[in-house]
Amino acid sequence: MSVKVGDQLPDGELKETTEFDSATQCAMAPKDVKVADAVRGKKIAIFGVPGAYTPTCSAKHVPGYLKHFEDLKKAGIDEVWCVATNDAFVMAHWGREQKALGKIRFLGDATADWSKALGLEQGGPGMGTRTKRFSALVDNGRIVQLNVEEPGKFEVSDADTLLKQLGSAA
Repeated sequence: MSVKVGDQLPDGELKETTEFDSATQCAMAPKDVKVADAVRGKKIAIFGVPGAYTPTCSAKHVPGYLKHFEDLKKAGIDEVWCVATNDAFVMAHWGREQKALGKIRFLGDATADWSKALGLEQGGPGMGTRTKRFSALVDNGRIVQLNVEEPGKFEVSDADTLLKQLGSAA
């Protein structure tokens, strides 16, 4: 069963790293992000993707949220999160390559435990359990808007759709 509008966002633990070793350029040790603590008192745009470096995620999803980052902030969004079933090291390197670190938080759900708590996990040939492609607007931990893609689609979880929904919610 998937979460729905009006539900409290499930608590869980994600991983994040934003620092890189100056000599090796490798991402440094990740920090734990307790979801309940991180969303408290904030309005957050979250988009979930099946994996870092996947074609649609890299060519459309992240670039769209990066392009509209300032518009989302002006619409009252405190933070933008990208969550994928990858470890924090991969997420950090992907965020850096997308030139999005410092704007979008790239959070790893390596075990897919949080995606499963959301009811937004999926399986794929040769890929194991992954996060479904989705977007959500979360206000102080409560899901205000939720857009879940059909498998293989990219039609409702983009930044443009969430921005329109923010405008109509105002």
